[in-house]
Amino acid sequence: MYRFICALLALLGISVASANPLVIAHRGASGYLPEHTLEAKAMAHAMGADFLEQDVVLTADGIPIVLHDIHLDPTTDVEERFPDRAREDGRYYALDFSLAEIRSLRAHERTVKRDTGEREAAYPGRFPLDTGHFTVPTLKEEIDLITGLNRSTGRHTGLYIELKAPQWHTQQGYDAAKAVLAVLEQTGYTDQSDRVILQCFDAATLRRLRHELNTPLPLIQLIADNSWGEDGDNDYDAMRTAAGIADIATYADGIGPWIPQLLTIDGASGAAFSTGLAELAHEAGLVVHPYTLRADDLPDGITVEQLHTALFELVKADGLFTDFPDLTRAFLDR
Repeated sequence: MYRFICALLALLGISVASANPLVIAHRGASGYLPEHTLEAKAMAHAMGADFLEQDVVLTADGIPIVLHDIHLDPTTDVEERFPDRAREDGRYYALDFSLAEIRSLRAHERTVKRDTGEREAAYPGRFPLDTGHFTVPTLKEEIDLITGLNRSTGRHTGLYIELKAPQWHTQQGYDAAKAVLAVLEQTGYTDQSDRVILQCFDAATLRRLRHELNTPLPLIQLIADNSWGEDGDNDYDAMRTAAGIADIATYADGIGPWIPQLLTIDGASGAAFSTGLAELAHEAGLVVHPYTLRADDLPDGITVEQLHTALFELVKADGLFTDFPDLTRAFLDR
């Protein structure tokens, strides 16, 4: 099994030994342009990212769109355009809107709602909230863009797709996994040699993809913190044990841990220490793709250079989700 995984990952340009770590553009070049817009993906492609991430949710008419949340309000003007369409919890769900309605929205930088009810930029130094005419793309539109850029530039930038809240979608009567696989089949991303990786926080969904839907595509088990309340019935603390890692290796090809799960950082000195999780994963033949490097939101006491060094040289991460793909590319190309 281990040799099979290594051969597969070599085909995809993923190195178990970390000889060529991947630059994974987190929601595109989201440190510079609004996340998950086609403009952010084009910029990340130009910056030399190896893979571009697509978070995927469904519309009311079952169309996969690229959006980080099941809610539209943090990154679009839906509250202004459709003020009476919130659910009882006050949130605006993508699943309650048709694709045509979502196309009419203006996408913008991520916002957070303060106690006053007003929204403000989550990262104030990034692209201005009130500038630009960005939209929410469908998964197919984004794949067409990346395929076109690969053709015109001669590059082979890949897709890194996350199924967002698949269990919640099922409860609402939608099959997100099948919808995503259908788009991949339509666009020709179906084989082990294609540059596409699927990731999810929900273990049951990944098991279904592997054993019921029989996808040959590489699968990554994202690891959250139990306090976050992610979709599905998952014990992320248990996943980080030797037994948990061994179980993940039966259905997935790698893990996507939160950076603090890989590193303990001394805020006074900037020194970083491995938690041992990366070593466990590598011993099981799994790749390690942590998230997320944000140059404007670093852990206390550490620089961008130090964090890159700790991730790639100390714990030997096989790839890194980064809001600033140019900085990660520059570090690896030194």
